[in-house]
Amino acid sequence: MSGAVSVPGANVALSTASVYPEGCASAFATARRLGYDGVEVMVWTDPVSQEPGAIAALSELHGIPVLSVHAPTLLLTQRVWSTDPWTKVDKSIELAQEVGASTVVLHPPFRWQRDYAREFLDGVALREDETGIRLAVENMFPWRARNREYQAYLPGWDPVPLPYDNVTLDLSHTATAGSDALQMAAELGPRLAHVHLADGTGSAKDEHLVPGRGTQPCADFLETLATQGFSGSVVVEVGTRKLTDAQRELDLTEALAFARLHLAAAPSMGLR
Repeated sequence: MSGAVSVPGANVALSTASVYPEGCASAFATARRLGYDGVEVMVWTDPVSQEPGAIAALSELHGIPVLSVHAPTLLLTQRVWSTDPWTKVDKSIELAQEVGASTVVLHPPFRWQRDYAREFLDGVALREDETGIRLAVENMFPWRARNREYQAYLPGWDPVPLPYDNVTLDLSHTATAGSDALQMAAELGPRLAHVHLADGTGSAKDEHLVPGRGTQPCADFLETLATQGFSGSVVVEVGTRKLTDAQRELDLTEALAFARLHLAAAPSMGLR
């Protein structure tokens, strides 16, 4: 049938960051209630996010798998687990192994982490080879203030020209950077292993809007993934910090529905 659609191959997961200031327990309960396929655990000051046993118990209780772990490599998590960046990465890999996740998401080094930055490309490749865990390095953006632009990341905020085997593409970050998300995905090809689904308007602020509420080509991006048979995870990572519980539930329901709709691809479009 020419009008038939296929069931999406990609999992749609909920980032625990999407329920902040609520913690991991709330994220797992929300993911189950709304029908998400899994959870991405953002490791930060929530003690549960740092404990493999607690995370595994939540996963079993709610019947929701942990699909990925986000290492505490954000500016706000510089003291979580350790101030040593490789310790953070290694503990994130251990956490992923213990809870059955296949992917660790990490940000590139900050410019002032010069020793870490010098070792980063080789260190990522070595750890992937030794552990079998995908280390999917995330696209970031230049920092802007007072009409000036600062390059805050080394070896760079754009992963496309760098020799990572696995990349996370975040559509809020493409908005802030002024990047073309569709072109980035095309240039990454099979190296695109993981997606953070959000939206933005192109302001200097990393907005993490519900997909469809900004200027990013979220629908076209997901439909392109579907036609290419993308089988990684699409993780909803949106900001709900200022919302009531009811508003948060509505936003996360809308984001999931958006992802499901646009990941359903017509076979006539060339789905493999």
